[in-house]
Amino acid sequence: MALPHAQLLDVIGVGPLGSSLHDAVSTSLLKTRRLQLLHLVLPAHRDQPEHDVDDECTVHCLEGDVEVRMPGGTRRLGPNQLVVLPARQRHSLSARVDSAVLVTLLLRDGDAGDGGGAGNRLQPG
Repeated sequence: MALPHAQLLDVIGVGPLGSSLHDAVSTSLLKTRRLQLLHLVLPAHRDQPEHDVDDECTVHCLEGDVEVRMPGGTRRLGPNQLVVLPARQRHSLSARVDSAVLVTLLLRDGDAGDGGGAGNRLQPG
């Protein structure tokens, strides 16, 4: 059963998970018609496949060490750092150590786009 999303005006905690990070799972924190917040838990050395989304998005490292890999280069993020990706920017995520990121997606009528194919969606199941 899916966890319920937060609602507008709810306070959402996104602080570091610390020692419980290893056992945490990725979740969709909030989803509206125009916005989705994803808390992604990235185990060390397990890459997230290359994908894209239709609009700009942010990848904000909450804890750990994450590489955002793109055809034109790599951006390495540590805690409290973020990068804004342009619309349709192909990218993958790679955690060098157990990590967590907050991803903010702009949606079009509740959809982030095809992400290059159904198998390459950023959103957790």
